[in-house]
Amino acid sequence: MSEPVNQARRVLHEAPADLLLDRIADVLAAGYGVTRVDLLQVDYRLAALLPLVGDEPVTAPGHPAWRCFDHQIPTLADGTGYLPVSMRGERRGVLVVSPAPAPLDELTEIATALAHEISAVTYGTDVYRSAHRSRRLTLAAEMQWEMLPGRSRIRPSFSLAGQLEPAYAVRGDSFDWSDDGTRVWLSTINGTGEGVAAAMLTSLATHALRNARRSGLGLADQAALADQAVYDLHRGGQHLAALLMHLDLRSGQLTVVDAGSPRLVLLRDGKIQELPLEAQFPLGMFEATDYREQHFELCRNDRLFVVSDGVVDAVGQDVRYGETALDRFLSRTRAMEPLDAVRSLIGDLRAFVASDLVDDAVVVCLDWTGPQD
Repeated sequence: MSEPVNQARRVLHEAPADLLLDRIADVLAAGYGVTRVDLLQVDYRLAALLPLVGDEPVTAPGHPAWRCFDHQIPTLADGTGYLPVSMRGERRGVLVVSPAPAPLDELTEIATALAHEISAVTYGTDVYRSAHRSRRLTLAAEMQWEMLPGRSRIRPSFSLAGQLEPAYAVRGDSFDWSDDGTRVWLSTINGTGEGVAAAMLTSLATHALRNARRSGLGLADQAALADQAVYDLHRGGQHLAALLMHLDLRSGQLTVVDAGSPRLVLLRDGKIQELPLEAQFPLGMFEATDYREQHFELCRNDRLFVVSDGVVDAVGQDVRYGETALDRFLSRTRAMEPLDAVRSLIGDLRAFVASDLVDDAVVVCLDWTGPQD
């Protein structure tokens, strides 16, 4: 590792949270003769790359910054370098440098270090959060995005991504995940209600599920604990649908609890099939519901999609999007990374309704690539 890369890492560790880009610019100027440095962060809709400083977003799909973001490779165009700012599969944006030295390998390492440091400081400053929104979030949407574990995750045995829509005004739909290298847990909530009330209900269910999961409980008991938490507060007056999944990354065994859940679709060898789930009561509908687990065997390179009813029921020009259009579109995503597949589906929905979605929608994509040594 070269001295400028080592120095960049040291500087990032020591820099004040709000001055990461300034400090890294000093290192790049001294080590590589770079005179311009900017950070473009992807917005909540995955539709614009927004500068940390300035007000000119990058929205054109063919722009080199988007090529860098989409393909996750350093890109050189007209003497300017574009470097992916990503960590563990979470794409945060693009670091822009000019004039850019070639090759860009060392600068790519620095951009990755920047991504890790931004992740570390984000909960202590609003600088980076405020700069990657193109308009104000509703209060409910602010609450929902703050609960998410991220938007994408990559490990050798799996890739995972999710998206909420309408991104700046989502209310009750959400997702959550966690992994320990041998297992991955995923929950998707199809929320109910309006505004902050919907976000609060989803928050209660999400934290109840996390509490049960972190206590080592199985899926059925996780569902039962969250069910009881919602019921104790609302006595059946409010409830919400959820899908809980647990994937054994070594064997490919998928365990599922369907609590009135969103749709679960399997893409295998280019063919779409909906997994037959046992419909059970939504969380909080009745007191002391007993939930049952189902088991499915995944094959290497299987892809799973979880989609809420806000996707299937989206309406454009008095026509419903529907299961047929959804399946047709999902079958075309096989060559895409999960985040690109999710982003493409949401983009297709926006084009279909010719606007932002009216109802909440959540889309999650999970690839199992098989057991890893």
